[in-house]
Amino acid sequence: MVNICCIGAGYVGGPSCAVIAYQCHDINVTIVDLNQARIDAWNSDNLPIYEPGLDEIVFARRGKNLFFSTNVDQAIIDADLIFVSVNTPTKKTGMGAGMAADLAYIETATRRIAQVATTSKIVIEKSTVPCRTAQSMRTILEANSSKDIRFDILSNPEFLAEGTAVNDLTNPDRVLIGCLQTPEGFAAQQKLVDVYTRWIPQERVITMNLWSSELSKLAANALLAQRISSINALSAICEATGADVDEVAYACGTDSRIGPKFLKASVGFGGSCFQKDILNLVYLSEQLYLPEVAAYWKSVVTMNEYQKMRFTHRIVRTLFNTVTNKRIALLGFAFKKDTGDTRESAAITLCSYLIQEHARIAIYDPKVSAKQIKMDLTEPGVGTNEAEVNKHVQICESAYEACAGADALVICTEWDEFKMNQLDYQKIFNSMQKPAFIFDGRLILDAPKLRDIGFRVETIGKSI
Repeated sequence: MVNICCIGAGYVGGPSCAVIAYQCHDINVTIVDLNQARIDAWNSDNLPIYEPGLDEIVFARRGKNLFFSTNVDQAIIDADLIFVSVNTPTKKTGMGAGMAADLAYIETATRRIAQVATTSKIVIEKSTVPCRTAQSMRTILEANSSKDIRFDILSNPEFLAEGTAVNDLTNPDRVLIGCLQTPEGFAAQQKLVDVYTRWIPQERVITMNLWSSELSKLAANALLAQRISSINALSAICEATGADVDEVAYACGTDSRIGPKFLKASVGFGGSCFQKDILNLVYLSEQLYLPEVAAYWKSVVTMNEYQKMRFTHRIVRTLFNTVTNKRIALLGFAFKKDTGDTRESAAITLCSYLIQEHARIAIYDPKVSAKQIKMDLTEPGVGTNEAEVNKHVQICESAYEACAGADALVICTEWDEFKMNQLDYQKIFNSMQKPAFIFDGRLILDAPKLRDIGFRVETIGKSI
């Protein structure tokens, strides 16, 4: 019997350790968090995270070998392996503001482990962190070790994608486990390998040194985001020349050296990891006195912001250079389909800009609550306040409600229910002001069919 504790019940810790409990019935898994409301939600019928297939996994093992609790200390005492999966947001103030990760939660969790533990522990860095964060954790833990209590530290970055997290965890491309290159480090590494190989083929569990494991996570996200920014940069050229970005992406994707994945042009990438990890890489490069490397990676984020603003400017320009008092239906607020996560969503940037232009915005998203939308639009740095949001934004219960009386419809998230075979676009056209405009920010609609209905269609990466 092995006892696992996961500190942090968020998007990473919750699903990751729930899957371990689901796959290994003889391992007790306790997921802890200081947020009582979050733990209550994990213990309820309405989980705090929407992820396809997650409900079934949690409900199958909860109360058997999967537990959710706020009793952090007891979980630490009982555990053999401790995952640290707390939030590492980008710093808003101080040294490295806007780029560096705030590691305060990591340090707090590490110090708690050191203070509470009564037996030796394997501490596993699961949060996305800058390279060599494990060194700080190791320093804290070793300062509190004794001849009877030993702490070994591992790096086990997550590679799950929101919307497909359950499949990513049950059938991953790879699992990375980094350790110190010492006999004790290798022994600790093997214990975690033994957990994962219960359901994952041995060849997919990759062992390496601690620092390579940490950097691999940042590198993977940076390379994926780079592909998105690259195709988005080409989409601007396509619009100016008459080329079709879908055709260009398909042609490039058939090259076996390039491949088709992450070559879908859009209004821009979002989510909790891409921008944060790239900016961490930028900051790391600057701290290592590699300014050219920092500038290279920063350009990926610059292009993403440019793409979002280019799309919003196109909306205003197409609507006769003014959106004042015009109703804009925004379909989708999550950063991608099949998740309720809105972090760094392109919809936030779009809404902020349209509010400043005095538009009336009607928003519908099937999985994002009105409370979350208003919270995102009033966050510091977004550029809008509660009074402006209440005046300019309406949260709707359906796509049809959002589109009724609208001057324009904007697709911001590629939810399946927004596709041509799901929504009655003739009904939507009939309910809108004329001329009726559609702006497809996710390339999911059939523009010729919409034009046959009567819509004026604007699509990213296409000039007509």
